[in-house]
Amino acid sequence: MIRAEHISKSFDGREVLKDISAVFEPGKTNLIIGKSGSGKTVFLKRLVGLLDVDEGKIFYNDVLFNGLDFKAKKEIRKEMGMLFQGSALFDSMTVEENVMFPLEMFTNMSGEEKRDRVNFCLERVDIINSNHLFPSELSGGMKKRVAIARAIALKPRFLFCDEPNSGLDPKTSIVIDDLIREITVELNMTTIVNTHDMNSVMENGEKIIFIEEGEKCWEGNRDEILKSDCKLLNEFVFANALAKQLKDSLK
Repeated sequence: MIRAEHISKSFDGREVLKDISAVFEPGKTNLIIGKSGSGKTVFLKRLVGLLDVDEGKIFYNDVLFNGLDFKAKKEIRKEMGMLFQGSALFDSMTVEENVMFPLEMFTNMSGEEKRDRVNFCLERVDIINSNHLFPSELSGGMKKRVAIARAIALKPRFLFCDEPNSGLDPKTSIVIDDLIREITVELNMTTIVNTHDMNSVMENGEKIIFIEEGEKCWEGNRDEILKSDCKLLNEFVFANALAKQLKDSLK
């Protein structure tokens, strides 16, 4: 479980996050939604410790994360998996080397143990016979799968995904959504996903917080989102629906 309490953050005098509190539960796909510039990426970066907060507290299973020193934070970071928006694979490394990277960094496994773990993770995301390919030889969907394999290599307790469907076609997006949800349940991870993809919201939104101009304006789940009386949320949902209709009509 991850718990955020009264998180605020400013840049150059401009308040980007305003007193946000939220609880993210294990075994569920927790979503942070909002339009571009709403503050959701800054909030995610704060949760993983890439940015300090001006005010507030972040707890990982009742451990005050932002109260720890560098060494103690590093121990918790070993339990984190990250799926970046652009996959962030190392172009000069093969698929196998990319997935093995966190194992090289944080474990004392033997070479055989690391290869076994890499192969297990690649098979779990349905990537086989691709160990020696380079990222430039992969499709966008395959890159995302490899990035997920790397993210779960250390058997994380916490998984963070930043716009995991960015740049993917609708069919591949559904596959990636399903994969994230399945792995979350299997590993009982606390998974947090930044997205503005309403298909993802309606498929995976077991817990959703909506951020607008740095404030949490709504909290609920996929069954409640279409019944909300939050005007800003309704505008966001409607705008996304219109954008999808326009995109589909241009195909």
